[in-house]
Amino acid sequence: MKNTDAKAPIAYKQPTTLEKHGDVRIDNYFWMRLSDKQKLTEVNDKQTQKVIDYLEAENAYYNKVTAYTKDFEAKLFEEMKGRIKEDDASVPYKDNGYFYITRYEKGMQYPIYSRKKENLEAEEQIMFNVNEMAKDFDYYQLGGLNVSKDNKLVVFATDTVSRRQYFLRVKNLETGEIYKDIIDNTTGGSVWANDNKTFFYTKKDPITLRSSKVYRHVLGTSSLEDVEVYHEKDETFSTYVTKSKSNKYIIIGSYSTVSTEAQFLDANKPTSNLKMLQPRERDLEYSVAHYGNDFYLLTNKDGATNFKLMKTPVSKTEKENWIDVIPHREDTLLEDFSIFKDFLVLEERNNGLNKVRIKRWDAKEDYYLPFDEETYSVNVYSNPDFDTNIIRYSYNSFTTPASVIDFNMETKSKEIKKEQEVLGGKFKKENYKSKRVWATARDGKKVAISLVYHKNTELNANTPLLQYAYGSYGYTIPDGFSTTRLSLLDRGFVYALAHIRGSQYLGREWYEDGKMLNKKNTFNDFVDCSKYLIKNNYTSPKHLYAMGGSAGGLLMGAIVNMNPELYNGVIAAVPFVDVISTMIDDSIPLTTGEYDEWGNPNDKEYYDYIKSYSPYDQVAAKAYPNMLVTTGFHDSQVQYWEPAKWVAKLRELKTDTNLLMLRTNMEAGHGGASGRFDALKETAKDYTFFLALENKLGTEPIKP
Repeated sequence: MKNTDAKAPIAYKQPTTLEKHGDVRIDNYFWMRLSDKQKLTEVNDKQTQKVIDYLEAENAYYNKVTAYTKDFEAKLFEEMKGRIKEDDASVPYKDNGYFYITRYEKGMQYPIYSRKKENLEAEEQIMFNVNEMAKDFDYYQLGGLNVSKDNKLVVFATDTVSRRQYFLRVKNLETGEIYKDIIDNTTGGSVWANDNKTFFYTKKDPITLRSSKVYRHVLGTSSLEDVEVYHEKDETFSTYVTKSKSNKYIIIGSYSTVSTEAQFLDANKPTSNLKMLQPRERDLEYSVAHYGNDFYLLTNKDGATNFKLMKTPVSKTEKENWIDVIPHREDTLLEDFSIFKDFLVLEERNNGLNKVRIKRWDAKEDYYLPFDEETYSVNVYSNPDFDTNIIRYSYNSFTTPASVIDFNMETKSKEIKKEQEVLGGKFKKENYKSKRVWATARDGKKVAISLVYHKNTELNANTPLLQYAYGSYGYTIPDGFSTTRLSLLDRGFVYALAHIRGSQYLGREWYEDGKMLNKKNTFNDFVDCSKYLIKNNYTSPKHLYAMGGSAGGLLMGAIVNMNPELYNGVIAAVPFVDVISTMIDDSIPLTTGEYDEWGNPNDKEYYDYIKSYSPYDQVAAKAYPNMLVTTGFHDSQVQYWEPAKWVAKLRELKTDTNLLMLRTNMEAGHGGASGRFDALKETAKDYTFFLALENKLGTEPIKP
């Protein structure tokens, strides 16, 4: 990418002194922080105007620097769009007598939600056409669709700001009427009681956005009359409400990073009192399902690091009554389970790979579904039907488009209900190669890297390679197919997904070894994977690129401070980079619930450790790679001012002439644009950044 004569904006400095534990930090860009009130109202003060002026100046700079790439970017967008089946539809799933379908129409940004009664030949009933609902908004998100047991009503959630603060409303599916009931500032989820007139929902704290209270609402009454059923007062916990698959119990849960607690009540008696399942204990986690006379619990009780499955009678739920159903295994992480009338389905992870295990309750059979690729991803759907022999799951890999498969657990036969279509006539699975390699980290641990590339791509020092990772919260990024990624692979890029510590790729210990006072293992693993790829001639520093978002953006911030010389270009998307300041300020959304992930810097040991890697605090006078930083003005997960301040400080101190750009979506939040084509345009911008640095804007894709 050319470094044009465009002049980068220089943010003015207004020193703010921050002191903790006797340590003094001077933050020259603290002034960039605005309150929600300032952001969501018209500009009416000098500070708000200065912040917006700065962000818009950065956007103008980005647009000027990238102006020569716009034609290519537009072509790339059309190329990506051309692979998508625009008039696509989900595989219908049956729930309580209706088949539910999500479909798109050609040229439309948003989905249409519909259903058909009893069979797929029945007349379609459109529940929501989101294209109509979204037409007057820059951002629009519909979610939380929850149909009453009598199939007549649906609760739905909308967010028009992108801060994940949803309004709840109720629609009559028989008349089309949207009731006057409206509830603001919720998580978007809801649960119907069995009386078809009462539902439960979770409210957020208006400042911290922590889900802290569960309410009960009765149709036809004002939300001001809603009854507070539960208040989670511990600010390190959040709360939620759900319903058992059996429809018998409403379950209200509280959770932190290392502890959970559940209470329940009879779904037929919505005003009855909550019963405690098992009181919270630090380092005791459990999730709940109901079957027959028992609750089934996925838990780490008794030191079961990789979790196990236990059960307990509904009448005696305390932990001393829990008994093993699937014991703990040192080499296998138990990730989830599904209960059916005759079968128990387990989702496991062994040596990094997904496994689906099917076990009959009568113990006559116990087997695994066969998967034969070296690396792949499997996901079992929610499967709302209880009395069925069919489970639905999705399967895909780096080279295999996603398939939705119905598997008969009785006959062991399977039916592919849908395979993702890749339009354009150019994609052939056999044109791509994928494999898994293992890098040795500096402490001797083996870290897996999943790779995919075009079969005609030569692997050498001149090969462009994009390395991606996340590495936090125990979240494991799946080795999944991407139609957009083909635009990089077909232009000679290798895509490398590094399964670093902080995920649960190699079990729960892999996560524990990448958080709190072990967090630097996450960053070291990524750097050591980069060094492995360079040493083994997959690429070189001139052609190595890195990308990560949110906590993965923190990762990007850390690695460019640690080893900037390894990378030619880096994209940090919605990056969590001002770690120490955010974790000290418990008024910032979600901070208190993060203490068990990063540590609480009110404790000096954690303060010192976090500061030692916090990207904003560790920016120094040295050369950095070409960088593109992206954010959303309304982001509630990582506030926009973190990347904005970081870019300003990098500009002030960096000694190189490489590009540094900040792109702010002034209408969006953490998830980016809401429409499917708008989201594609953002991906096209990101890929253009990498391809421009490789001088590949005029390069035609590789021929098959």
